[in-house]
Amino acid sequence: MNPSDILQADKLAREIALDSTQSFIVQAPAGSGKTGLLIQRFLTLLGSVEVPEEVLAITFTRKAAGEMRERVLSALVKARIDPEPENEHERRTWLLAKAVLQRDEKKDWHIQDNPLRLRMQTIDSLCSSLTRQMPVLSNFGAQPGVTEDPSALYIEAARGTLALLESGNSWSESVRRLLAYLDNNLQTVEGLLAAMLARRDQWLRHIAVHSDERIQRESLETALETVVCEALERLQAAISDEVGSELVEILRYAAGNLNEAEASSSSEILHSLDCIELPGTTPDDLPAWRGVVQLVLTNEGGWRKRLDASIGMLPPSKVTDKTEKARRQLMKDRLDVLIARMAESEFLQDQLDGLRTLPPVKYEESQWQVMEALFEMLPLAVAQLRLAFLAQGQVDFTEVSQAAIRALGEEDNPTDLALALDYRIRHLLVDEFQDTSLSQYALLSKLTAGWEEGDGRTMFVVGDPMQSIYRFREAEVGLYLRARHEGIGTIYLKPVTLSVNFRSQQGIVEWVNSTFAAVFPQREDIASGAVSYSESVAHKHDLGLPAVMMHPFFTKDHVREAIKVVELVKAAKITDSVAKVAILVRNRSHLVEIIPALKEAGLRFRAIEIEQLGTLPIIQDLLSLTRALSHPADRLAWLAVLRAPWCGLTLADLHVLAGDDHRSTLWDLMQQEAIFNRMSQNGQHRLSRVRSVLFDAISQRQRLPLRRWIEGVWLALGGPAAVNDETALEDANVFFDVLEKFNTGGNLADFSGLADRVAKLFALPDVQADDTVQIMTIHKSKGLEFETVILPGLGRTPRTSESQLLIWAEHPTEHGQSDLLLAPIKAAGSNDSNTSVYTYLQLLNKRRGKNEDGRLLYVACTRAKHHLHLLGSATAKLKKGEVEVSVSSHSLLNQLWPVVGPLYTSAASDQAAKLAEEAENEAGQPPMVFSSTIQRLKAGWVLTPPPLAVQWVESEQRDEEPLIDQDEVEFEWASETAKFIGIVVHKWLQIIVQEGAQAWDLARVENLRASFTNTLLNLGVPRNELHVAVDKTVHALSLTLDDQRGRWVLDSRHHESQAEYALTGIYRDELVNIIIDRSFVDDQGVRWIIDYKTSAHEGGNLEGFLDNEQLRYRGQLERYAALMSHLDDRPIRLGLYFPVLGGWREWEYKGN
Repeated sequence: MNPSDILQADKLAREIALDSTQSFIVQAPAGSGKTGLLIQRFLTLLGSVEVPEEVLAITFTRKAAGEMRERVLSALVKARIDPEPENEHERRTWLLAKAVLQRDEKKDWHIQDNPLRLRMQTIDSLCSSLTRQMPVLSNFGAQPGVTEDPSALYIEAARGTLALLESGNSWSESVRRLLAYLDNNLQTVEGLLAAMLARRDQWLRHIAVHSDERIQRESLETALETVVCEALERLQAAISDEVGSELVEILRYAAGNLNEAEASSSSEILHSLDCIELPGTTPDDLPAWRGVVQLVLTNEGGWRKRLDASIGMLPPSKVTDKTEKARRQLMKDRLDVLIARMAESEFLQDQLDGLRTLPPVKYEESQWQVMEALFEMLPLAVAQLRLAFLAQGQVDFTEVSQAAIRALGEEDNPTDLALALDYRIRHLLVDEFQDTSLSQYALLSKLTAGWEEGDGRTMFVVGDPMQSIYRFREAEVGLYLRARHEGIGTIYLKPVTLSVNFRSQQGIVEWVNSTFAAVFPQREDIASGAVSYSESVAHKHDLGLPAVMMHPFFTKDHVREAIKVVELVKAAKITDSVAKVAILVRNRSHLVEIIPALKEAGLRFRAIEIEQLGTLPIIQDLLSLTRALSHPADRLAWLAVLRAPWCGLTLADLHVLAGDDHRSTLWDLMQQEAIFNRMSQNGQHRLSRVRSVLFDAISQRQRLPLRRWIEGVWLALGGPAAVNDETALEDANVFFDVLEKFNTGGNLADFSGLADRVAKLFALPDVQADDTVQIMTIHKSKGLEFETVILPGLGRTPRTSESQLLIWAEHPTEHGQSDLLLAPIKAAGSNDSNTSVYTYLQLLNKRRGKNEDGRLLYVACTRAKHHLHLLGSATAKLKKGEVEVSVSSHSLLNQLWPVVGPLYTSAASDQAAKLAEEAENEAGQPPMVFSSTIQRLKAGWVLTPPPLAVQWVESEQRDEEPLIDQDEVEFEWASETAKFIGIVVHKWLQIIVQEGAQAWDLARVENLRASFTNTLLNLGVPRNELHVAVDKTVHALSLTLDDQRGRWVLDSRHHESQAEYALTGIYRDELVNIIIDRSFVDDQGVRWIIDYKTSAHEGGNLEGFLDNEQLRYRGQLERYAALMSHLDDRPIRLGLYFPVLGGWREWEYKGN
């Protein structure tokens, strides 16, 4: 199809998807306007139901649910007050919203007064609400809390299970057998059980189905048989009749030759000795199929080029008879032609090669004994976990999900709740359906179990299998593929595919199309999660400049990569200072060189969940301080305290202190004057100050709450003074919040728990950075867009996954079922064959991981609107004058290699001499020596004493100018609604300053009408005044942004820019608190203090009104300037800005 045909087809698809009588599954590639379509569908359905609660939209995050509700409310506000738009998409949304408003009025819904009637929930929220409605059937009773970190509960349950070893009952033997199988490594088995409990929703229903172990074994071995049969069915279908007939003849010929050669009697090809057709599709046919593999593929999986006697192709040169010689040559030629023909299909090659690792369909007895032990132990572990939940009054999200499924009953025996929901929910929408897990899929099936075709109820699921990247959260892309082919339960879902990309410029879209058509598998496969690529067409034109740039590096030069990243960020900022730039990485560890390089270049950035809190120096110091004070005998913690910036002892002084005596505590050694006198003078001075603080601290042990104690010691030591980054202080506050939860009578009973909790948190983003440069993982970037995207570290490999002691996989079959594949790891000392169940599952996970890597790269590349930069390092070696370039098979760069490989080879050839020189230099490079320089407070630092207490006295004489709060002044004569408008305008002017006025335009203000409506409503604006109040708020902000003076006031690029700047000070002998709306220093070094006045004026003589306002508020601003003058000796000018009127007054502050 040409682009115009694709555009027309896309338009038609969007219209079809709004048919409220049909159910759909929509594939919405990156940038295709998925959310907009979802909103239109939601509005369409709202316009046809009796009550809004009949429409339920399910999302996976609270953010997505909030955005959806905000956009629906915004559409309703626009439909009420705005004229019909000209843009086709906006006009359709406007018309749909208009219809909802009419329905709202007719049915007395009052949606805008009660926005929570719009049912938009996360799937976790839905599960929680179901369990609350049926507490008995869900086995919950009173609603427990949901813990974000249930790992400690898993460990507790695993330990309780292993403790059954000593119980003396029938369970003891199962525990003993499992421990013996795993070398009696108690810690390892404990970790195995804990990991199984975290994913119990996948296996519990299979294990609990049959109490008879014979039936359990049959079920699992049937699943293995299904895997083999489906693989053989796919292979058989991939071979055409013509190729099959030729293959059978050649196989029979080769087998006959091998049968005569006794030395080759073990060849798999012999299974085809008497074949008259291709083998069948049962496990018994597998040996014959492996003979086919041996005939046409090498051991490495490539197509055979050498055709010799080992596969039954006898050499013509070894025979003198001309007829036989010709026959042998003919058969070799026929096989050569046949292989060339089969090689045209990459899918066929993969299917043939995959036969080598298909699992056996029967378990070995030794394996099954371990499986029996697990089948007895795992339900006991789940029971132990539920006891732990009960004791703690907390559960995990899996338990909530499972309880919700229980609360709905079975398909043939639904509960009252299921029947009620069946009546109440008429239309179900699911966002990001490609991220659905098996338990979530089961929940959706039960919610719609009673639905029938044509009964007026519909399901609308939208997602993109090409963006399924959450396998680590149990998301199963095969479920999307199954739903598209078979529907969900009894509901047929009509497939709809969107194809227009509204995000990226044409150059990026075309590059993505050509590249990922090669990266993605050619055929879909449910079992391995293989998704074929679906092309898009660009809505935006090419910008002219190169859209996609590949920057090749060699010899793992990550430092040079980091330097290039800095250059690219700088170039993007020069081109457009307000455009957003994103640095996206696969793993946080890939930023080790990049973050320091950005900081060194003076580039501030916002890092989203990148730096782990526990790795920050300030947090490590606080952990050491906490450990040392809680456990006085911990020498390592005390040494860390004395080395920290608040003390900063040199290594030499630490050795004097602790090098000779290894038995005494550091605290005791610090008290010994003989040791103290041997230290350097600087060390004595530092230790003396710290020692006195710690002496007071130890005397307060268990007399104060833990947080107050540790935080007080840290402050007294000068911890904050040793930090020059405001964000670090915020990180410290997060630590103290966590520490507070571990308080046990003023003591810390579980330091390991504290350290583990801190290790799982992330450092806060730079509070002084705007959002124009952002760093995040690719997973975090999903759903976002940026003008420029930089993808460094593509040549790096991810961390290898730890070997699992028990491996399993949920296998969505092509017949609509799900089988559990399960295998224990091999016992110590045994030789695990390449055809074991465990090996098959490992390879299956690797194939699934490789397929997901391609999708992960697709997500990363499609975040870019204007420019995409890819950086990755390959290995280049010189061999016999030729450059050989290779890349790690597990890297994202390997996914791109068919496309970018020639570019790397060319670049390596151009740099051959340089690469050889670098390799030589690297070989002779001396070991790196690390600097021992430490950061510490200056010698002689002392804690600044607190200010004197304010003396509160009755003033004998009041100044002529009363000290009136600024809000009281501004709103003295205003109505309540005017006051609330002023509050909202002030708030959003502050936000505009914080984000930068450059990032704001009038359209963005218009899009906030729904937010203004909700805020004003919550403040107390009467409903009959709400519409006018929202209009006035939009008018004030729009006038400011449209006014040159207003943009100058809001420009965040001024020096020392402040908004809503709070100050406390003494003014005319009285303590006053003030908030300055806007303050900054201009290019001439003048300090500006500006106050916003949302006063309205009707009638003539506007200038006279503004003059009166200046007189009215002059005293207020003079007071602000008087207080500011104590902090700043610059000249000060004062200003009043009137957003509603576009008015301005300014004057110079001359002091008292």
